[in-house]
Amino acid sequence: MAHTERYELVFQMSGAADDVVTVRETDRTGAGGSPVYEDETGIVRAEISDRGEVRMLASGGHQVLGAPLLVRPLPEEGPGAL
Repeated sequence: MAHTERYELVFQMSGAADDVVTVRETDRTGAGGSPVYEDETGIVRAEISDRGEVRMLASGGHQVLGAPLLVRPLPEEGPGAL
């Protein structure tokens, strides 16, 4: 089954504008069997199901994981994209 290639994760920041992070599909799967996505730094990682369910994954020690307020699929990039 094909999965969305990219998502935006929107985190609510206290007293500031929302923080939006774009994550891309990796070749890994999480404990729930869904694809693992990460940002370009590899710090923000999440397992995202085809139903948009998100499980944030730690990428290092002492990391405090917050749940995104919103998860938005992004259109595909490349020659086949509309």
